[in-house]
Amino acid sequence: MRIISRRTLREFWEKHPDAAVPLQTWYADVARADWKSPADIKAIYHNASIVANNRVVFNIKGNRYRLVVVVIYQHAVVYIRFVETHKEYERIDVTRI
Repeated sequence: MRIISRRTLREFWEKHPDAAVPLQTWYADVARADWKSPADIKAIYHNASIVANNRVVFNIKGNRYRLVVVVIYQHAVVYIRFVETHKEYERIDVTRI
């Protein structure tokens, strides 16, 4: 999968160093993935939440952080839309971000 943009993750882990390894691991895993459907994501990330508008929510670092992406399966692209603390996540509408 092509991930847009790693910079968003890097800027986050620079502010939250404890998220660096989990986010780097997620990035490496997804870059090697070939997701064709939400079922492909759930097969690897059992705790991922598949929501409307092709959004997927990943729990990072034991649910301390949340990562929201948009997956365009037919183009093999993952757009990072949001990465923040669980508290900040509760303030957004995940289907619109």
